[in-house]
Amino acid sequence: MDNLKITFQYLLPKHAVTRLVGKIAAWEGGGFTTTLINAFIRQYKIDMNEAAESDSRAYATFNQFFVRELKAGARPIDDGDDNLCFPADACVSQFGKIEADQLIQAKGHTFDVCELVGGNKKLAAQFTDGEFATLYLSPRDYHRVHMPCDATLRQMIYVPGDLFSVNPLTAENVPNLFARNERVVCVFDTEFGPMVQILVGATIVGSIETVWAGTVTPPTGPEIRRWDYPASGQDAIALKKGDEMGRFKLGSTVINLFPQGMMAFDNAVAINATTRMGEVYGRFLSTEDTTD
Repeated sequence: MDNLKITFQYLLPKHAVTRLVGKIAAWEGGGFTTTLINAFIRQYKIDMNEAAESDSRAYATFNQFFVRELKAGARPIDDGDDNLCFPADACVSQFGKIEADQLIQAKGHTFDVCELVGGNKKLAAQFTDGEFATLYLSPRDYHRVHMPCDATLRQMIYVPGDLFSVNPLTAENVPNLFARNERVVCVFDTEFGPMVQILVGATIVGSIETVWAGTVTPPTGPEIRRWDYPASGQDAIALKKGDEMGRFKLGSTVINLFPQGMMAFDNAVAINATTRMGEVYGRFLSTEDTTD
């Protein structure tokens, strides 16, 4: 059955299906939309008491429901100066050391940092032997993505690609999954060094958005696109830890990259562990930490 599911994904016209689902999710369907939302809530046991608007009838489209805001205080942001916080409600798919330029996708599968960030060798080199984490957002999760630390945006890169599902079964069976799917790579500078946060598209992810650019995809395109941003001044995009930076309209994956010696993951981080946006993700390392 698993082999059949994987084969079906290769055969499925994923972009066409995704755009169709995206149109349905953006449709103001009145009672039909409310029925669809209620069915989704029941299927995935979503706690609407956390939502700023708990009444499903208040959402004109499925997309509005899917990227619903949470009540103030529903996700307290860790205030430790040297701590990073989780950027999303998710499940830890993989995390740990980047071995030279290779990240673990799943048991028996690795993929290349340079390919992941769109072929930029200079950017990829900054993360040689660094740390990474892959966080999978399931359909039931809160789908806004936030900042793990204070940072200033340096560059955004749109990388075209496929739209395979990113669930655990696919990660274990489709080689190079995260470096072949469509994605938006966001490169940030922090006071401790560079940090990358990548929003990975997937089947029926109708849209990837950022707070500074709005909808990045769709439309899709055949070429890599890059946008550079100033490091200072009134046009600089500086975000605080816990600030929203993007969102998925239908679920997907967030990947973080950190340079060697910049940070250490919290002891609570483990494969398959549930994460909550704002809780401690790791801590920045001081000079003393890296020289011990």
